[in-house]
Order: sequence, then C-alpha cells, then structure tokens
Amino acid sequence: MTLTPRKATQTAKAQGPRRFVFLLLDKFTMINFAGAIEPLRLANHVAGETIYTWALAGEGSEKTCSNGATFRLDLGLEEMEREDTVLVCGGIDIQRTTTRAVVSWLRREARRGITIGGLCTGAHALAKAGLLDGKKATIHWENQDGFAEEFEDVRLTKSVFVMDGNRWTTAGGISSIDLMLKIIAADHGEDLANTVADQLIYSTIRTDQDTQRLSIPTRIGVRHPKLSQVIQMMEGNIEDPMSPADLAEEVGMSTRQLERLFRRYLNRSPKRYYMELRLQKARNLLMQTDMSVINVALACGFASPSHFSKCYRSHYNTTPYRERGTQGMPGAMPVRLSI
Repeated sequence: MTLTPRKATQTAKAQGPRRFVFLLLDKFTMINFAGAIEPLRLANHVAGETIYTWALAGEGSEKTCSNGATFRLDLGLEEMEREDTVLVCGGIDIQRTTTRAVVSWLRREARRGITIGGLCTGAHALAKAGLLDGKKATIHWENQDGFAEEFEDVRLTKSVFVMDGNRWTTAGGISSIDLMLKIIAADHGEDLANTVADQLIYSTIRTDQDTQRLSIPTRIGVRHPKLSQVIQMMEGNIEDPMSPADLAEEVGMSTRQLERLFRRYLNRSPKRYYMELRLQKARNLLMQTDMSVINVALACGFASPSHFSKCYRSHYNTTPYRERGTQGMPGAMPVRLSI
C-alpha cells in the first residue's frame, strides 16, 4: 500500500496532533513497542512541535512486558476517537494473552472504522478478531507456521511490514521502526522521516517489499545454488515430503551427488536435514497452536502419530505430548528455532 502524503504542513497542523493508542497485551515485546513509540517522540523533537501524541491502553491498570518492565496504562478498553490509530503490541504466549475482551474490543473499534495495526505477534490478535480476513499480513517468522494453520483466510507474507487498507502488521523486532518512518513520511514528508532515521542511527530504511528472514545461503553459511534450491523445495514441501531421488532430479543431480553435497556442506544426509526441518515445524505448531498432536503430525508429513512421536523423542529427548504440556508452566522458555 502507498500512503498519500499530506499536501501541506498547514493541513497537518489544522488537523492537530495525530494520536496513536498502543494496546499492550501481557508479555508484550519491548523492542517492537519502543521501535514504534520512539520515532513519534523524535518526530516531535525534530519538528519542534507536537505533531504526534500517544496513550497506553489495555486490560487492568498496568501491563508487564516480556523482559519484566511494567507500564502504567492511560486507558482501558473504552471507545477510542475515530481519528486514533490503534497498534496492538504482542509478544510471547499470544494465544493466551489475546483474551475475549481484547477480541471484542478490536471488533467494536474496527466497526467504527478505526485504523488498527498489529506489532509482532499482535497480528494474531487482529486475525483472531477477524480483522485480517482476505487481507495481506505479516508476523514474526517464528510464528508463521502456527499462524498459517490457524488463519487460512489471511494472505500471509514474509514482508517486514504490511499496510493493507486500514489494517497494518509488522514482523516484530525493529520492523516497527520501518512502519513508523513510512507513516511519518506520509504525514509530514520524506525529509522529516529521514531526519528521524538519522536520529535513530538507522541507516537502512526498509519498505514493505523487504522480507524479514535472511536468504537460505546466508542462513546456512553456504553459497551453492543447487543446495539452496533443494533446501527451498524442502521448506516448501513439509506436509508432503519429497524423496531424495525427486529432489535430486529437480536440480539435475544424481541421488549420490545430492548425498555428497549435503555431507560436504551441512555434515548430514538430505534425509536427516529434511527430518530436522519437519520436526522444527512440528515443535512450532505444538507450542503456538491448539492443533492436536495427530494433526501436527499430518501437517509435518508423518504418516502416523507413533512414528512422529518416535522421531520427535529421538531429536528433542521428549515426546510431543510432554512438549505440549510445558506451555504456560512457570519458568517455561519460549521456543527459539534455527536452521
């Protein structure tokens, strides 16, 4: 989406400061919240006047983010001003923190025509309220598997941020900076946005055309075109795994050549690497969705729950059922996946 800049500074002044309401969910992530609010503060500083204001909203009187810092709230789940922009700040354990009250509030405000965005896993809250049906959206790459399974009507992308009409989403981390710089540029011009970026020592401003994850060669530390092509096919065929012979044929190699390629660069067989990818997705789904273990197994290409459980235990030293049982336990750590 391309935002149309206001034609004159006088127009912005006549409308008064633009207010952003940050809806803080339990265990929201500090970095995506700070990345959204700091550009607004700096825009005021650079402009020499108050062009943006903000307020913190949520259930209760205060909210604690994932690093333990606590914030006092200015507003509850009350009716917002029609000109407000609401940004939902999500973090870990997003399914639990997206309460019925939050979903109802988002639906009500959406009916009133308010622009609503989701930062990081805040996109889950918007999707749960049905606000992203038929729209393009993004979410942190760790949550993409679970999100895609649960919200089939959302056109999920891997972009840094997405602006589809009055529904905005970001991938988390510092991607909220990119979104806010886009908004500042549309409201008050590129010069102001660039100056704010300079204040942040933010030298590379990304657009909605940039993707959030590193390329396959960068992730695996190997620049071999055929190896990258095979891994891309593996990642795209988790539910219906391809055989090593089919993978080799697709890139014009023999199965033996493919075996040697994986052994040389990744120190494992193609079959073992493929299995690890499938198990990583399975763990993601177990921790992020309410899918049954049987459905998780099927979604990750396992023909039977018993085979899935055996492979899972061999790799993670626990069963899928026990893994599912660790969610929400005191001291339980969020899942971090890497390839």
